[in-house]
Amino acid sequence: MPRFLVGDELGNIKSVGYNPASQEEIKPVLKTLHDGTVTGRSKGIQKLALNAGEKTLLSAAHADGAVSIFSLNEDDQLELLQEWKETRIKSDQSFIGLAASGSSVFSCTTNGALLMSILKDDNSGVSHKLAALPSRLWDWRLSYDRQTFAYGGDEVEVSLWDTERAFDPPSESSPKGPLANSKKRKQSVTLFPGEVWRARNVPNDFLGLRQPVHNTCLTYLSPSTSASQQHLLTGTRLGDMRRYDTRAGRRPVAVFKGIGKVGGVKSVEKGSSEHETFVSDYGSNVYTVDLRSGSILYGYKGLSGTAISLAASPTHLASASIDRYIRIHSIVQFPDKVGQHLDKKGTVLERVFMTTIPTVVVWDQEQDTLPVNEDEQEGEDVWKDMKNAVEDDEKA
Repeated sequence: MPRFLVGDELGNIKSVGYNPASQEEIKPVLKTLHDGTVTGRSKGIQKLALNAGEKTLLSAAHADGAVSIFSLNEDDQLELLQEWKETRIKSDQSFIGLAASGSSVFSCTTNGALLMSILKDDNSGVSHKLAALPSRLWDWRLSYDRQTFAYGGDEVEVSLWDTERAFDPPSESSPKGPLANSKKRKQSVTLFPGEVWRARNVPNDFLGLRQPVHNTCLTYLSPSTSASQQHLLTGTRLGDMRRYDTRAGRRPVAVFKGIGKVGGVKSVEKGSSEHETFVSDYGSNVYTVDLRSGSILYGYKGLSGTAISLAASPTHLASASIDRYIRIHSIVQFPDKVGQHLDKKGTVLERVFMTTIPTVVVWDQEQDTLPVNEDEQEGEDVWKDMKNAVEDDEKA
């Protein structure tokens, strides 16, 4: 049964479980794991990050600048382990990135305040490392192996950094800005210490005008063994999706235009299939896109609000919308060939009313167990009985 964890505007953390094999009229199971209504909107959840190791840890970034780390027990209860505050964030700023890996929690804000917090083995305290990134950021992601991270924003090109080097103290010989040598400005762009690669803006439009840089979201497409060789996908305010291969240069290797129909691309989430990605815009559209061609395979119907957060499991997709619904969507088998006809399309299976506006949804990373078909089970029993009968005849 796939389960998703949801944070809302009042600081609550809830779980939504969906059992497709349930015979009951109401299949989704909604459960409150953490009640944040006492503090209200001042501690609304802006980001969630799950680390499913030997002990499941859930991190939450709050509207007041606080970051909490909980232990998720087997009885679905959250136990607060530690909480700290990002002191560099202001009231008009917010968290745009949160990731957990091992005992470390990474957080990033719109003004470029990057923080790595390391939880002690006995959970008795937290140590911190600080780093500074450009401001006006819109999204920040940590790679699968935590060796790199990437960001983009308003007039901030997509950039790839080495995680370890980003937190090294600056040396006196390091350049103090992105363009340390003005004489070489036209020849090359000097990277920040710790920065591995930076994108370059797309060519001017048909009128010869510069195209504005407004990256609204991004994600890694696949794991990589090399920090400098990454595949990234971004969404823009213009409604385009851009795919980057850091080995192929600084400009995108593919631009998929007009994916975000209303207001641009709001969020992107990589699917479990190699070329599958899920996209939402600022209207009420959620699409499945084929990255081989950049075409929309199908869209989900019945949404009445912007899907501000998406989370994909191998079998289902969950969306959190401003109309106060969490929706569970089906995922169909991805076509083997580009342009291949789909026998069926994804649909909205269930929707759960949250009473408050959900702000973020994440998958709990538990592998889904497929229900056993009763007819198939009976067939297996028949073959098992026949095998036992043959063995008895041989012994006789």
